Amino acid sequence: MITGLTWLLGCQLLGEVFVRLTDAPVPGPVVGMVILFVLLQVRRSGDDATVVRAAHGLLRHLQLLFVPAGVGVVVYLTRIREDALAITVALGVAWLLGIAVVGWSTVLLERWGARR
Repeated sequence: MITGLTWLLGCQLLGEVFVRLTDAPVPGPVVGMVILFVLLQVRRSGDDATVVRAAHGLLRHLQLLFVPAGVGVVVYLTRIREDALAITVALGVAWLLGIAVVGWSTVLLERWGARR
């Protein structure tokens, strides 16, 4: 499992270094996930790979990663109450835009698939 965690953290580190060097507007961990995906595709790793086992181990305890977010909500609860209307409107608009974009993309992909 240590080897798998090393691969995961190494890919994240490479992503962070890439973003810092190129000043890309993308988070380093996202670039690291793309690097990890490419590595897994090139190596054709199966379910018994150390990276996959380490990822499964982390996913089993994923709920622990929500503790800091919950603490942040509690710490800033008064601020959230003050801006509740603005937060609710922003969430609603973002939700509606997300649904519209997904629907539009689905229609375009179906039309594109029908032409092929």
